[in-house]
Amino acid sequence: MSAPSRIEERTRAFVAAHVLPADDRFDGDIEAAGGERLRGELQAKAREAGLLTPHGPTEYGGLGLGMLERAAVFEEAGYSLFGPMALNINAPDEGNVHLLDKVADAGQRKRYLRPLVQGEVRSAFAMTEPAPGAGADPSALATRARKVDGGWLISGHKHFITGADGAAFYIVFARTSGEPGDAGGATMFLTPADRDGIELVRHIRTMDRSMLGGHCELRFTDLFVPDEDVLGAVDEGFRYVQVRLGPARMTHVMRWTGAARRAHEAAVRYAVERESFGGRLADLGMAQQLIADNEIDLAATRALLREACVILDQGGRAAKETSIAKVFAAEALHRVVDRAMQLCGGMGVSADLPVARIAREIRPFRIYDGPSEVHRWSIARRAARDLR
Repeated sequence: MSAPSRIEERTRAFVAAHVLPADDRFDGDIEAAGGERLRGELQAKAREAGLLTPHGPTEYGGLGLGMLERAAVFEEAGYSLFGPMALNINAPDEGNVHLLDKVADAGQRKRYLRPLVQGEVRSAFAMTEPAPGAGADPSALATRARKVDGGWLISGHKHFITGADGAAFYIVFARTSGEPGDAGGATMFLTPADRDGIELVRHIRTMDRSMLGGHCELRFTDLFVPDEDVLGAVDEGFRYVQVRLGPARMTHVMRWTGAARRAHEAAVRYAVERESFGGRLADLGMAQQLIADNEIDLAATRALLREACVILDQGGRAAKETSIAKVFAAEALHRVVDRAMQLCGGMGVSADLPVARIAREIRPFRIYDGPSEVHRWSIARRAARDLR
């Protein structure tokens, strides 16, 4: 492993000093910890420390880190469930910064990207729909955008839109041509969240509690979006969304590696200190196997992540590599946290250690950004196609 970078070390120190205390006090529940108020306080401190939005473009105050450079920094931020929010690298804002930096025109960069990078606002990415609409299969997109004078009218139904409550703007995925199931015909639109025609129907209650703004159901009814707020080219949304999805999967891996590492370290510390059967728990063979398997899964996760990030930094799409890394990491990191819980016994399911809340937060990762089964299907199809 390479020597820690200065920004990596600064991130570790910042999280320990300013973020972990709130995380631990409120058991990883962002609303109980203060929600938007806490975000403002922590991001102000991150800004002072020169750590805010490390992946953002330097023209707006970000640090401009590439994918490989982000890995260790994002892992250190993810060591606390609130760390990504504090550094402005939480989903969906982190992925939206990346997408806007690659696709937005000059006016959109000023209106939407600049305040997002500087932590002045939050955003959401509105693609997922209730069945039979877009989900793991984006081509099922059913939300429609109809061309009118000067812009578009969008109508449709979205759900599981992370961070929607309190977001200043949405990136809305809508069909501008074709029918659900067609491979093309999608377009991305930018819209302030307070426009007429947008209804935040409800929060969908989920097991995870660390995401600011929740996971929401939205309804659009003749939402007007001017032509100037079309993101990229009309009917090219499926192509542009790939700009976001691959890197976003990898930054999820980075953040959750940090969380899983914290659970693992808490368990090892407990095993070293816990006396059982006449000696230290850490000296028992079965405990050592749990610890060793965790070390292996963490190392393998970082290796697959690194391979994908190198290709992304070189300009490649890395579709195969990001799918492999996402599937492996989602399942391996879940195993890490589960073993940590087992190693800690009763304490592992209590709020006295961070393990239980990390388990609660990390389990949905096997579903978010594409279920493991869908990625496996894609990997298998690609392998068969390549051999043909």
